[in-house]
Amino acid sequence: MVKFSKELEAQLIPEWKDAFVNYWQLKKQVKKIKISRKPKHNIHHLRDGNSSIIHDFGRSIFDSIRSITISNKLHKPHDQISQVKSIIKEGEDGGEQEEQQEMYETENELVQLFSEEDEVRLFFEMLDEELKKVNDFYKTKESEFLERGDILNKQLQILLDLKQVLSDRRRKTLGSRSGSGFFSRTQSSSGRNSDFSETASEYCVSPTGSETPSQTEEVITALEKNGINFVNSASTRAKTKKGGKPKVAMRIDIPATTPTRTIAAVTSMLWEDLVNNPKKDGPREYINKKKIQCAEKMIRSAFVELYRGLGLLKNYSSLNMVAFVKILKKFDKVAKQQSSANYLKQVKRSHFISSDKVVRLMDEVESLFTQHFANSDRKKAMKFLRPQQNKESHMVTFFVGLFTGCFVTLFSVYAILAHLSGMFSPTTEAGYVETVYPIFSMFALLSLHLFMYGCNLFVWKSTRINYNFIFEFQPKTALKYRDAFLIGTCLMTSVVGALVIHLILLSSGFSPSQVDAIPGILLLIFLALLICPLNVFYRPTRFYFLKVIRNIICSPFYKVLMVDFFMADQLTSQIPLMRHLESSACYFIAGSLKSHGLPTCKSGRMYRELAYVISFAPYYWRAMQCARRWFDESDVNHLANLGKYVSAMVAAGARLTYARQPDSKLWLAIVLVTSVIATVYQLYWDFVKDWGFFDLKSKNILLRDELILKNKSIYYASIALNLVLRVAWVETVMHFNFGLFESRLLDFTLASLEVIRRGHWNFYRLEHEHLNNVGKFRAVKAVPLPFRETDSDG
Repeated sequence: MVKFSKELEAQLIPEWKDAFVNYWQLKKQVKKIKISRKPKHNIHHLRDGNSSIIHDFGRSIFDSIRSITISNKLHKPHDQISQVKSIIKEGEDGGEQEEQQEMYETENELVQLFSEEDEVRLFFEMLDEELKKVNDFYKTKESEFLERGDILNKQLQILLDLKQVLSDRRRKTLGSRSGSGFFSRTQSSSGRNSDFSETASEYCVSPTGSETPSQTEEVITALEKNGINFVNSASTRAKTKKGGKPKVAMRIDIPATTPTRTIAAVTSMLWEDLVNNPKKDGPREYINKKKIQCAEKMIRSAFVELYRGLGLLKNYSSLNMVAFVKILKKFDKVAKQQSSANYLKQVKRSHFISSDKVVRLMDEVESLFTQHFANSDRKKAMKFLRPQQNKESHMVTFFVGLFTGCFVTLFSVYAILAHLSGMFSPTTEAGYVETVYPIFSMFALLSLHLFMYGCNLFVWKSTRINYNFIFEFQPKTALKYRDAFLIGTCLMTSVVGALVIHLILLSSGFSPSQVDAIPGILLLIFLALLICPLNVFYRPTRFYFLKVIRNIICSPFYKVLMVDFFMADQLTSQIPLMRHLESSACYFIAGSLKSHGLPTCKSGRMYRELAYVISFAPYYWRAMQCARRWFDESDVNHLANLGKYVSAMVAAGARLTYARQPDSKLWLAIVLVTSVIATVYQLYWDFVKDWGFFDLKSKNILLRDELILKNKSIYYASIALNLVLRVAWVETVMHFNFGLFESRLLDFTLASLEVIRRGHWNFYRLEHEHLNNVGKFRAVKAVPLPFRETDSDG
């Protein structure tokens, strides 16, 4: 049977952990009471009529009599001890020494009794504090969710009114515009937005519509009757001109999450700033049906997050109630009485148990969501509101083991065959290494990264880091650590199997031109699987990965989410993989593999220039993400982070140039200066910003106050490891005298160490992010809402 403490730890909401009952501390206090009761059996013959000193502690401490009772009991010990002393002194004269010893033992035993009473009193005081903490937190979250529910109700009503009016207008125009009839408003100069948010003018369907001004005013009037007011509408201008108080205007805020919206928002903002006269009425703007559809999606997402938050709060209430019941039962067992019932009644009358507002709001959200977002299909609605996680299959574990065994076996066979055929001898290694090595190295680095990611997922899960919430993954389709291991082992087994076949065919007398296409065919197969539209081989994960890569490449036009810049950081550690992809493309696409013109892909001008582009690209994408985040959030820390990636670009360019001019002292000096600056910059950002270490006021020396791992030495070892692996670039300036195969092996080893460093970095980066969420009790995503109110100045 699982202990409740472990069950509670497994089920509690990680971000709200500090708000739960401190069951473990209360359990320690019960153990202290148990320890204080142990010598009690030795003094039953001395207690007489005063043996009932410690009773009735199960009363509710909310009882007004309780404080008086405790006070009286706290003043009894000295009197009782005095009485025992006098009784002993009145004994027989012959045993004075024995009497003094008995008096000493009795006094100690009585003091032990009263220390037990103090422990009990302290237990109920702690229980009071925990109950107050739970109640206060519950009330705060309940009011927060109720307020959010009221706002969403208003947003939904506005959306329904707009859809109804547009539907009426389409019917009146006999569908000639298919939703293109429109109305507009003149934008107030005070309503300009300074960020990427697309603040559009009020509802109109298309700039090509044929609505007359009178029809437009009718639509606006109809919406105003439903509580929607527009900036500079006719009625608003009339009331404002009469000297009345400016009306409240309604806007649509659609986040600029796509390139189209971003460009439109920036263009609109620049046009207003450069062309429009703020003293006059601004230009008429229009929005089409897509904007209302986007607003509907935003409101739907907000309802889903609200329902999720309500479910968490309901779970919070039930878990805490069970915790109170369990700890009071433990107290009764130790005290050997059934005296906690009164206290439990007070707990049940507490707000976090007696309030039914959360349950009623959940029912209301279910009803509204089913009616308006699921076409009255409750089963469909529940798929959105209560997404189910896929159960872990033992078949995944089985195949991980199977592919791991196959990989080890095939790799051993490959190593033996390569040695017997002399494939890596100085006379034959050049062609083989240049054609096969890039493919093998690329898949090996990818598999290693997947293995490290699987390790990250395993450790995050073990330490209760809510990575699904941080990355905004869907619980049903999120990749689990076994899945990551399965993909990595399957990938490597296929690659090594292809290499064995390739080597066997070469040894059997086939010409290189006939078999050297095998690695390229394998690469094309995996690329085809990545973009395969069929629902096989983790399609949701594949498509989500492609979506994130698209967002990264198109930075800064897409809104930057946590998963986007986290993945971009991974790409900065996979520059060798991208360089190998470049080499493979050169050999297989340019046809140099067929003609064995190996120097073609090393001396060509385009190839050399493309190497700079590939080396700069991940840092450039990451820098553009920092620029976008600064534009969205106005936080100068993002500009400082941008500087880190610019310094990394400069250092990478200097090392590339020096590699082609190894005898240049000037470029050696430039490499040293730029690399040292970039390394120091990166180390500072790793330790201070990304990991949150080196807090001088922290109770943990050179770390931070909150640590998830119990062993502090792991953190210090991680700091040292990250420091060592960050300076691996020193190898590029040392010019070791190796053969072709040895130099390739060294490059692969260094690239692998960088991947390992990144996987190691990932854990602490997400740990710091998780602790930030815990510190702010942030367990539910804040979804922006489309409709907002702003004062209109006419």
